[in-house]
Amino acid sequence: MGNSLGKIFTVTSFGESHGQCVGVVIDGCPAGLPLTAADIQKEADKRKPGKGPASTPRSEADRVEIISGLFNNFTTGAPLTMVIWNSDADSTAYEKVKSLLRPGHADFTAHEKFGRFNDYRGSGRFSGRITAGYVMAGAVAQKLLRILGVEILAHTVQIGQIQASPKSAAQLKKVASDPLFCADGDASPKMLLEIEKARKQGDSLGGIIEGMALNVPVGLGEPVFDTLDGDLAKAVFAVPAVKGVEFGAGFGVAGMTGSQNNDIFVVKNGKIRTLTNHAGGILGGISSGMPIVLRAAVKPTPSISRSQPTVDIQKMKNSELELKGRHDACIVPRAVPVVQAMMALVICDYVLRARLIPEVIR
Repeated sequence: MGNSLGKIFTVTSFGESHGQCVGVVIDGCPAGLPLTAADIQKEADKRKPGKGPASTPRSEADRVEIISGLFNNFTTGAPLTMVIWNSDADSTAYEKVKSLLRPGHADFTAHEKFGRFNDYRGSGRFSGRITAGYVMAGAVAQKLLRILGVEILAHTVQIGQIQASPKSAAQLKKVASDPLFCADGDASPKMLLEIEKARKQGDSLGGIIEGMALNVPVGLGEPVFDTLDGDLAKAVFAVPAVKGVEFGAGFGVAGMTGSQNNDIFVVKNGKIRTLTNHAGGILGGISSGMPIVLRAAVKPTPSISRSQPTVDIQKMKNSELELKGRHDACIVPRAVPVVQAMMALVICDYVLRARLIPEVIR
């Protein structure tokens, strides 16, 4: 089954949207890392439901519990298990439409793959709620990476047709104060208006999230199949609703010449760097020492209140679906800390594979 990520820093996700809990187990976390539930809670709060104007009204405290792998506020080297209990799951709306395939959701594929035994409540295992576990694990990974001075940032660069202007890394460090995690103070209010407009029309919006990793050591990545960009893309695609991932100039390279796209090498402060970063910090599947920059395209939330044609899978005939319930008008802001977490998980795994952090931190 595909519920684990990583080879040394191995993360296993568990739980369902309307089950008892969602959580994660980390195996391979070095012993001796100072850690408390408050460290994890700070990150978990960024993506919890009911936070921000675009979010679902589902009210969950999302209180983090660490139930193994921690003693006297230090990791022990044993599997680190973290859990968030579901307390406000309301499956009523899903029971009423359980035989109707929701357009844009994994209802049909899950139904067929798991022999009709899949948990359909709140999308079950395919819900964005399982990403709470990703964020908890990502918080641990980010704390480990800070030992090396590696910093992971993420922000909203587009919602609907509204695009944010490019910002510096220093400006991106302040995005937590914005309700949409957008660093552009002019674009953010316009994005909010577009989200509210879509909500009133019973519709939803998608967007683009940019992630950036700073101070990444040169040499991370294991070509040809375990490339750093390949594993980063795999991890980000595990975030529900992500439909595209690009690095650096991304699909823009198709319209460039070689002389425009090539990043010219220079010596700067005794280190080899490049004047531009069209490669997004990765060459040949290996980190180059430049910032790793990726962008994830997030589709509009498929749960909308507009009436849509669909199929009644029980009766095997065409039908109509009008969804009721609590849904995000735009999932992008809540996915920002998730993209940040997934980048941290992959880079942390590669750092440990390169033995840049010891098994015991003293």
